[in-house]
Amino acid sequence: MSVLVLVENIEGSFKKKSFELVQYGATVAKSLGTSVTALALGNCKQEDMAALGAYGATKVLNVSDARLDKMSSKAYTKAIVTAAEKEGAKVIIASHDIIGKSVAPQVSSRLKAGLAAGAVSHPDLSNGFVVKRNVFGGKAFAFVNITTDTKIVTLLANSFPVVKGEGSASVEALSVSFDDKDFAIQVKEVNKVTGSVPLGEAELVVSGGRGLKGPENWGVIEDLAATIGAATACSRPVADSHWRPHHEHVGQTGGTIRPNLYIAIGISGAIQHLAGVNGSKTIVVINKDPEAPFFKAADYGVIGDALEVTPKLNEAFKKFKANQH
Repeated sequence: MSVLVLVENIEGSFKKKSFELVQYGATVAKSLGTSVTALALGNCKQEDMAALGAYGATKVLNVSDARLDKMSSKAYTKAIVTAAEKEGAKVIIASHDIIGKSVAPQVSSRLKAGLAAGAVSHPDLSNGFVVKRNVFGGKAFAFVNITTDTKIVTLLANSFPVVKGEGSASVEALSVSFDDKDFAIQVKEVNKVTGSVPLGEAELVVSGGRGLKGPENWGVIEDLAATIGAATACSRPVADSHWRPHHEHVGQTGGTIRPNLYIAIGISGAIQHLAGVNGSKTIVVINKDPEAPFFKAADYGVIGDALEVTPKLNEAFKKFKANQH
């Protein structure tokens, strides 16, 4: 029996999200008196797979079929089920992202396994297998007791700090019998952002809304983000207006993020937007409307025009950083 963790790779290498999953799985495995097996799909670097041992993995199973380099939910499901049956895994862990949301329900159906989606805590084993998760767009928590023999948990990114330890995992090839139907729906093209921290893994995020008045003013967001080393995000109206690419859209219909600091500039804070960001550790809101709903969720608020306040905030950060050297 083991804990099986689906680790996602980007061009063969693993990012913070995967390390967090493995570390989470290692904590669960320790409580259950077992070990962690990571499942890596597609062409992954041997040394990077072995390095997952530093986060708690004992073994890494690699299905190296090149077709898996592009997401196929049916093929991913078959690979996870095959790995779970091989390892006798009773707990399966994946990220609560587009892959996890697509694959976990299918694995749940195949294995007759209970699923807790969007977990934000380690399971409480004192009275069953109780997992805390977000509900109602992050406005409340639910405690779900998974009573099936096999259990599946998807974890919200940035729920736990990642601490690298020591150790190396063994790497084994896993053969899965795919057929053409497993790849009937294919991803033809993936446009990846380069040169920046993935939004879902960012510790600091600067986000803008319609208060920026137009795409020509987005430089104040990018300048502030560059100064503090943050990723940039936006509200849905901004993405729908094509001011910014859709991968930057956070909210109920976009990405869900949990950074240490979220600076919302010119965003009113409708409930749909809050659903994607209210897990942030600290929220700073800049808005000229004192009645903006976002102020009720903010830890700190500035009432003022975004185009006037943001450059001044940026200069203050620059002076602060200069004084640190």
